[in-house]
Amino acid sequence: LDGDDLNGRPDLSASRWIINFHDWTEEEAKGYPVLYDQVRKLVRPERESNKRSARRDRWWQYAEKASGLYKAIASLEHVIVVARVSSTVAPALVPSRQVFHDKVVVFATDDPAFLSILNSATHYWWVLRYKTGHGAAGDVTYAHKQCFETFPRPRMTEELRNLGRNLDDSRRSVMLNRELGMTRVYGLVHDSRCKDADIVELREIHRQIDLATSYAYGWAGLDLDHGFHETRQVTRFTIGPVARQEILGRLLALNHEHHAAEATAGLRQDGQKHPG
Repeated sequence: LDGDDLNGRPDLSASRWIINFHDWTEEEAKGYPVLYDQVRKLVRPERESNKRSARRDRWWQYAEKASGLYKAIASLEHVIVVARVSSTVAPALVPSRQVFHDKVVVFATDDPAFLSILNSATHYWWVLRYKTGHGAAGDVTYAHKQCFETFPRPRMTEELRNLGRNLDDSRRSVMLNRELGMTRVYGLVHDSRCKDADIVELREIHRQIDLATSYAYGWAGLDLDHGFHETRQVTRFTIGPVARQEILGRLLALNHEHHAAEATAGLRQDGQKHPG
């Protein structure tokens, strides 16, 4: 599963298959003779000249096993993922029993409340502030160390959990019914001329997620001013610029509080950076 699949395929499915023998021995791999023969003919010649001994010696194994990732998600049927480069920054739930390309960021959870928070305007604008790289116009590069590990998360509420389920169901329905991928669906969400009922409903779910996220932080009195707002990238259906700056300021203050608490508790190495 790669970023193009997440951005462009209506069912969020992988467009390619690979042969993955995990950490099996060669004898175990030979138990699947057709697949083993394919790897022997097409992969082994390249691996024999590879400078990394592990790849030369275990040529039948998939090169980037990411064993830590797959161990972390072994008990989950679904995980939350986001394309590392996209214009939407719209995480989604996908089946966990597949191989993830390095252009996909994987969150080792299936909690719908977490899905809500990651799809909130609060998370989006934090990511936009701390993104890295420069892609095509409007594209955002999601660097998890800068964008996620520094992001102060609120408490997980049942309201966020219910909204996450609603978002997943409604968005998936829109994508499949329209046969559009995530990028094109959100192109409609952010287009003020689109008054279609399914798109209006999707906007409303996002508005509710933003409100529930604000409440989860304890910011009940904050005026989010939802609407179609001009940004440096494009016009978006999102929170207003005043609310945006207020939220970023509050998140930064929370980040500094957490950083100080971790340093006091001895959980953080000297010199470890945080947003300033």
